[in-house]
Amino acid sequence: MLSFKKLKKVFIIAEAGVNHNGSLSIAKKMVAVAKDAGADAVKFQVFKAKDLVTKNARKAKYQISNTKSAESQYAMLKKLELKDHDFRELADYAAEKGIIFLATPFDQASVDLLDDLGVIAFKVASGEITNLPFLKYVARKGKPVIVSTGMSNSREIREAVNLIKHEGRSDIALLHCVTDYPAQAEDINLKVRKTLECAFRFPVGLSDHTL
Repeated sequence: MLSFKKLKKVFIIAEAGVNHNGSLSIAKKMVAVAKDAGADAVKFQVFKAKDLVTKNARKAKYQISNTKSAESQYAMLKKLELKDHDFRELADYAAEKGIIFLATPFDQASVDLLDDLGVIAFKVASGEITNLPFLKYVARKGKPVIVSTGMSNSREIREAVNLIKHEGRSDIALLHCVTDYPAQAEDINLKVRKTLECAFRFPVGLSDHTL
């Protein structure tokens, strides 16, 4: 099992996210490209649009800017879903290629799916850092947890970390994250990583949204 505290080098995760546009074949190509680029892992997102947003939710400004479409956020996300069996195939393909398969779940059913697929760690998105019931559910799976910290303050980060630790998980990694797409280089402030390391005594990385 992956242990963040025992890593001897930078652990690089290629963010595939939903950039497959709902296509399994494109997702597989992203796995292969991530492996060829030398990444240690490739990460996707697992969700059901119906459990994530209401059907009349409007898209965020950056989503409107990037998609140039007036469709709802639900309609956009629905097109970006992959089926459960697609993720199983992706996990198998990643193993075949020799790269670690990871994914960010957004609901308990997705956590269960990833646990069943044997992921070696869970990644929690910035938007879920204050979703304490969800964090507890993730922590109780007994695997290392990566937590992005975009938009959160130190109190919220500490509350999330303490909850995960209370559930018996001490193998935690925090990711400094600027929630902007794309994030501007002058806004990144990499010194925040050192602040997080000193405050929480866990390995810290960067969730990078810059070009």
